Amino acid sequence: MASKLSATERIAIARPAGVDPSINWQGSQKSANFYKKVFQKDPDGSEGGYYGFMAGKGFITFGPHDKVRGKNANPERIMFNFETKEVKREFERIKKLGAAVVAEPYNPAEDPKGMIATFADPDNKFIQLVTPWENK
Repeated sequence: MASKLSATERIAIARPAGVDPSINWQGSQKSANFYKKVFQKDPDGSEGGYYGFMAGKGFITFGPHDKVRGKNANPERIMFNFETKEVKREFERIKKLGAAVVAEPYNPAEDPKGMIATFADPDNKFIQLVTPWENK
């Protein structure tokens, strides 16, 4: 049965307490539009080419930087995790938005109950959908 929760209720930004990521780019409107579709809403804040989205308890900001040019040549160096209990469902939805699939949903050896899927966004930044971490 499909969840009636919104994308920002299904997807949360995985983050250490008090740390919110800021992602710099060349200023691609394509990426801004992509993340509007991922979170299924307009930014919670935008100014001067910066866009910020609240998802779960995390806030993620995307914006221009004068020293960032072109697509990320090494996207696997830094990956952003978006937590969701519905990895397969969100994977299919985000794939339909045009994200490049890097890894289809799989169960990592360290946690066979968990699931991970990886995409590249329009600026070649890697994002992962991950099952929420549960302390045992």
